[in-house]
Amino acid sequence: MTTSGRLHVLHLVTAREVFFDQQIETLENKGVGCTVCVVPGAEQIDGDMGSRRGLKEYLQYFPKVRRELRRGEYDLIHANYGLTAPYALTQFQMPVVLTLWGSDVVGFDGLVTKACVRQTDAVTVRSQEMKELLGYEEANIIPSGVDLERFYPINRKTARERIGWETDGTHVLFPYSPEYERKNYPLAEQVVEKSQSELDTKVKLHTISNVPHKEVIYYINAADALVLTSKHEGSPNTVKEAMACNVPVVSTPVGDVKERLHKVTFSGVGSDVSELAQILTKVLREKQRSNGREIVRDVSWDRIGDLIIEIYNHTLCNS
Repeated sequence: MTTSGRLHVLHLVTAREVFFDQQIETLENKGVGCTVCVVPGAEQIDGDMGSRRGLKEYLQYFPKVRRELRRGEYDLIHANYGLTAPYALTQFQMPVVLTLWGSDVVGFDGLVTKACVRQTDAVTVRSQEMKELLGYEEANIIPSGVDLERFYPINRKTARERIGWETDGTHVLFPYSPEYERKNYPLAEQVVEKSQSELDTKVKLHTISNVPHKEVIYYINAADALVLTSKHEGSPNTVKEAMACNVPVVSTPVGDVKERLHKVTFSGVGSDVSELAQILTKVLREKQRSNGREIVRDVSWDRIGDLIIEIYNHTLCNS
């Protein structure tokens, strides 16, 4: 423990994603001192964690981390995303907690992660699916949290007026840019097209890109349903944010989505175009709100923050 008696953690991260900043805010509100060290070029991110950055930026990260370690007094290092793990392991004085986000357990990033994971002191993953892909039984499952004060139900017509959608008609939200390959927008298009043909009515498919996070609540509440068609995920925040707004969710069975939606009304999980379209068609016919907010309370940021701190304390006690 630092001389002040306050737990102080150095966070290594590839980019200041919204959910990561919410994690930091939660930990700081609970009395944890947090210093964040980001891989150079993070402003170039346009989708996947390492997009547009290469060897140069990751070589520059090593001295940046070393400088921060010399400058600060820390109790442990929290490596966020697998590509930061090697930098956390370059020192031998402090324990290392590694949190994986999803895409860092597959592909090249997954190779780096798996080479480092057993050298860390504690590992957290977002879902059972990630744990199985990682192949590490000692990993702790801690999903990312949802801010229930920032996401809540709003009258649908009011939300549509706010963002300029037609107040009548049927609207479906794909909550990403169509260019984000891993989110699989073409599948969302196919699902909505098939559902539209079954309903014999026009269904408008909307996407969002470069929208301030504080405005996302209006896009979610404006939709009759949120559709997620990703190829793989960890614990997608948009699903939990839609749940917090009582907006129905139709999703592929990625990450922890199936677990999150298990008891949620007017929502469901499907593996292909036919299954997804069948669920979406039923949801759009009903035009009802879900009970997602009640269910998603289990993964509020307040609760997730407590779980992270438990990992910190357990790690320090055993180091």
